[in-house]
Amino acid sequence: MSWTELETSTYQHHVIKHVLGATVLGWFIAEDAVHFVLDVGLLWTVYVNAEMNLMALFVAIEDLESDELPRSVIDELMNEAQALIDQGREAGGLKRFTAASVGCLVDEVNLFSADSQRRIVIHGETGTIEIRTCPDDGLINISEAA
Repeated sequence: MSWTELETSTYQHHVIKHVLGATVLGWFIAEDAVHFVLDVGLLWTVYVNAEMNLMALFVAIEDLESDELPRSVIDELMNEAQALIDQGREAGGLKRFTAASVGCLVDEVNLFSADSQRRIVIHGETGTIEIRTCPDDGLINISEAA
């Protein structure tokens, strides 16, 4: 597959500037997005179309309450997000979140496109996290490399 680098929108650029220097601790996938917990107390959301959002961690999780994510799930997400903030990537017993297995102090974020698919590469200090999405079917895949 041949990937073409995308220019970021003004808003994507703004969000990326704010996540530089933060560390990805873990993530969960809900609906049409992947949500990253950052060590600075923010939730960075990347949607299947590569649009992004950045909000205060616990406010953002509260805002996710819906039919798909009822109160009980929100409570679990809140507890696990707190465990990630307190214990970092070593947080154990996570059911909803995936703890990052590589150290990813964000140095750079690149966006790519191939047809309708999107690829977002988060380059970290000692590892890389790659998100591949397909807006056509809502598919989100995440991989890590040291």
